[in-house]
Amino acid sequence: MDFSSKLLEKAVGEMSQLPGIGKRTALRLVLHLLKQPEEQTKYLTEALSKMREEIKFCKSCHNISDVEICEICINTNRNHQIICVVEDVRDVMAIENTGQYRGVYHVLGGKISPIDGIGPSQLNITSLVNKVKNGDVLELIFALSPTMEGDTTNFYIYKQVKETGVLTSSIARGISVGDELEYADEVTLGRSIVNRIPFENSLKNF
Repeated sequence: MDFSSKLLEKAVGEMSQLPGIGKRTALRLVLHLLKQPEEQTKYLTEALSKMREEIKFCKSCHNISDVEICEICINTNRNHQIICVVEDVRDVMAIENTGQYRGVYHVLGGKISPIDGIGPSQLNITSLVNKVKNGDVLELIFALSPTMEGDTTNFYIYKQVKETGVLTSSIARGISVGDELEYADEVTLGRSIVNRIPFENSLKNF
């Protein structure tokens, strides 16, 4: 792709590093920004810079937050004895949009994937196990995407907390095997949460 401007080329190069954005799409987006009033581009860059500099991760559940403890964790109307274990913040948003869940969350920050060099120590698993061992948790709901990596991560956590006697369940498989949770429609995802099943029922795969 030939560019008449080095500034344009650099902007397209940076934009194309975003997930799902190729060089042609990046070029279209950059050219769109050039057509907008200069103030609009400034608002965008300022918003991104402010987000990157000031955003926090909740000290309790590791969800993205503007403050030390996120709004979900400080909400006294939520059931803090039920924890929904998810891969990342997009899954929290997806489940919240269903309106079917009133517990709290624990964001792992990924899934165990030896191929990608991701082990348990690189995820927020220790803090989850500590919560359970402190005795304040009645149920863990495994809501990771039904992939091989998701199932492996669920099983690893299950082994860490099994002796505590905490109830473990997983979302019903209304979600197709191999699908990512964030792409499930709200009705299907909501029903999967409500109709969750004991995790032990899925152990035949291990």
